[in-house]
Amino acid sequence: MNLEKYISKIVMRAQKASRSLALTPTVEKNKALNLMARALLAQEKFLIRENQKDVDAARLNGYPMALIDRLTLNTKRVQAMADGLQDTARLKDPAGEVLKTFTRPNGLVIKKVRAPMGVVGIIYESRPNVTNDCIGLCLKSGNAVILRGGKEAICSNRAIFKVLQAALHKTKISPEAVQLIEVVDRRALDILLHQDKYVDLIVPRGGEGLIRFVVEHSYIPVVKHYKGVCHTYVSVNADIAMARKVCFNAKVQRPGVCNAMETLLVHEKVAKKFLPLMLADLTKAGVEIRGCAKTRQIMGLQVKKAIEKDWSEEYLDLILAVKVVKNTQEAIDHINSYGTKHSDAIITRNKLEAEHFLESVDSACVYVNASTRFTDGYEFGFGAEIGISTDKLHARGPMALEELTTYKYLIFGNGQVRS
Repeated sequence: MNLEKYISKIVMRAQKASRSLALTPTVEKNKALNLMARALLAQEKFLIRENQKDVDAARLNGYPMALIDRLTLNTKRVQAMADGLQDTARLKDPAGEVLKTFTRPNGLVIKKVRAPMGVVGIIYESRPNVTNDCIGLCLKSGNAVILRGGKEAICSNRAIFKVLQAALHKTKISPEAVQLIEVVDRRALDILLHQDKYVDLIVPRGGEGLIRFVVEHSYIPVVKHYKGVCHTYVSVNADIAMARKVCFNAKVQRPGVCNAMETLLVHEKVAKKFLPLMLADLTKAGVEIRGCAKTRQIMGLQVKKAIEKDWSEEYLDLILAVKVVKNTQEAIDHINSYGTKHSDAIITRNKLEAEHFLESVDSACVYVNASTRFTDGYEFGFGAEIGISTDKLHARGPMALEELTTYKYLIFGNGQVRS
């Protein structure tokens, strides 16, 4: 296969389709999303059967259980994908929204209006539901999408893509608005990243190595979904029962995702009371603890010694780093030094302390008395998400419909000329 010709055809088709999609009325986009949702449910057995090929291959290759969990489709997850498309259909269409209107002294009327990006490339690993979510969000916001998933989910991605693109044939939207690069050769990715004439935005989702490769090689603007080293800080003012509940959820509920807690910080004045209770809960759930010297002093040698690398590690597994800190400022400094600007939380009953934490932690999502697991487009009411941006431009946090638009100015005159 000539990869350059293959990628060129994909990007040119996507760009052409993006121009007609940008003019498609909201009602037609919603119709397409609902048809696609029904198609997923009708083809559930086919999707799960194709997904099983990927799961079997992952087990054969000795992939971690957390990755296999991210990879697996079942009835519940297929239903969730369909629900996500229907939820997206119910959301307000951002394309064409007038953000601001003003009139200049010379009579020019200027409108600032949301507009689709054009063609969005999504590069991702492991989770086949990303294929579904990205197609739905891009179509609703008026963007064509080019998907390039990882080799570990290739059968699943092909199956989801086939079902959703087939549903588009029953609508007024060009099926070419949705493209999948079915070649797992890394050279195909390299070629895609050079297509700045046709592709307007790249969003990578996956491991740190993939994201760094994309950033270093892309000619196209990139919104980064870097790793999630998420923290929860248990303050001296914490409600201990609440802290146990929140921390357990943040680590254990689904450890293989980017918004799971990777480091637990505990104020030294509550550490002796809190840590034995918390670590007993976590150990019972199969969590391996890697603690600082003070943590090990309290809990004993059953806690592994944390090394410097552990403070910046995204485990995506049942492993947790634990550090005892002197005060809230030390917790904030630790988070800003070792975190990835993703999601971080404080457990406290002190309002002033909470406000200081919110203002001082430089992350996309900062929580008070809640689990970091809520950093998610669906949980935020966005329908779904393209990813969690840890950038500051142009999107930050869960990246959904509005973040898939840019804006342009529409200027209305009656013959004005500039003197």
